[in-house]
Amino acid sequence: MQNSGKQSEKKATEQEIKDKEKRLALLTKYILDFMFFAGIIVTATLPVSLKLIGKYLYPKVSSHYEEAVIIYFVLGVSACILLRELRKIFGTVLEENCFVRENVASLKKMGKWSFFIALVSLVRCIAYMTVTMAVIVLVFIIAGLFSRVLSYVFEQAVSYKEENDLTV
Repeated sequence: MQNSGKQSEKKATEQEIKDKEKRLALLTKYILDFMFFAGIIVTATLPVSLKLIGKYLYPKVSSHYEEAVIIYFVLGVSACILLRELRKIFGTVLEENCFVRENVASLKKMGKWSFFIALVSLVRCIAYMTVTMAVIVLVFIIAGLFSRVLSYVFEQAVSYKEENDLTV
């Protein structure tokens, strides 16, 4: 009798953990969705917002207005593309089918876009250097490397999964 009570208690605890994980996954999905759509809005409104920032907050932006619009537009579009790939991957996580070739391709794209963002940020440093941009360059280089390594791990996992599926 006691053993059956412990098993049902263990199952209830496992279900609670799964429910928490599902809620956390949904919260993460909503955050990614917000970042993606907010990124599109911010990127689309750059010409106006940079004029206001240059006028009221940071006058140095006004002296490099055209360069800032172009560079931040390229960075914004790149970040949105990177987020789109991350959202695709996260969709497969929610479907509980994350070891698929599409995720390998998405991770490789994310690595390339991360390196591209780092490169554009370096170009931006030519216009005016800040510590923040140096940090951003490092973060995106690390993100690019991480994405590339993770793509290799996923590629191996997909191969093992496909091999295992053929055996069964």
